[in-house]
Amino acid sequence: MEIALETLGNGGLVAIPTETVYGLGAAMNNEVAIHKIFTVKGRPQDHPLIVHIANIDQLVTVARDISDDAIKVARTCWPGPLTLLLRRSELVPVSVTGGRETVAVRIPDNQFTRQLITNLGSPIAAPSANRFGKVSPTTAQHVCDDLQGDVDLIVDDGSCLIGVESTILDFSVSPPQILRPGGIPVEDIEHILGYQIRSSNGISRASGMLESHYRPSCEVLLADNEEAATLLFETLSPQQHPARILNRCNNLPLFASLLYNDLRQADTDQIHTLIAVLPRNIGLGAAINDRLAKAAAPLPGLPGLPGLPGLPGS
Repeated sequence: MEIALETLGNGGLVAIPTETVYGLGAAMNNEVAIHKIFTVKGRPQDHPLIVHIANIDQLVTVARDISDDAIKVARTCWPGPLTLLLRRSELVPVSVTGGRETVAVRIPDNQFTRQLITNLGSPIAAPSANRFGKVSPTTAQHVCDDLQGDVDLIVDDGSCLIGVESTILDFSVSPPQILRPGGIPVEDIEHILGYQIRSSNGISRASGMLESHYRPSCEVLLADNEEAATLLFETLSPQQHPARILNRCNNLPLFASLLYNDLRQADTDQIHTLIAVLPRNIGLGAAINDRLAKAAAPLPGLPGLPGLPGLPGS
């Protein structure tokens, strides 16, 4: 704790643990440190960061015009994997928000990180602690593998429990919209609010909204079911390209918690093609499908792979 506080206080970057993924943290009010985040990640300057606070009382210091429904969801789900997009207060630098008048805020469900924010006396701005567009880190070793030499301190608190990023709910518009499915299912939020949440529309305005993201080096193909995955695996094997099927659909919490580790392990094992079986697109399955679809999407400017029978596309 003492070393983390000193590092952040001196404008350094600290890889912080959360229940979702490890974050690359800087003191929110330190413009130099915020700039370092974008440089280290190779992140576009207009791609906003998530602001992490320690308790709900701090919400009014970073956001304004907060609706009753936003407060209701926050009090029910925080600490936890939910991020709210709200109107930013004047205390939040536009460098953190990507030049926007909105700010993404959450309270992480990690005792060390919440205490670190409290002791620092400032919110911590933190995207995932990896290179931009690549697979998110769910262990301290993942951070070390990606950012060694470019991060001042890595706080190791073991593997992240949830393993996929937070759900992002936009309360800067009415009615609110889901910008990114994540660790809290949309259905749970709808139950709390008592009405259906709309899907996002318009341009990317929060983390994880780009079409291509969370990409390993290997090719990722998607299959609707195990039979389709097996068929595809058999067509690839004669080409002598190492392939692997990823299917944890019978245990969605395990699927989510190990997803990024599985993507990274495929690269470590020099797998050429990873064939992922998609779970049902409800609950936590929606977040898993979102990450897999983005991992499989071609980079901008590159052609996509042809679709095959029984597959929703690559």
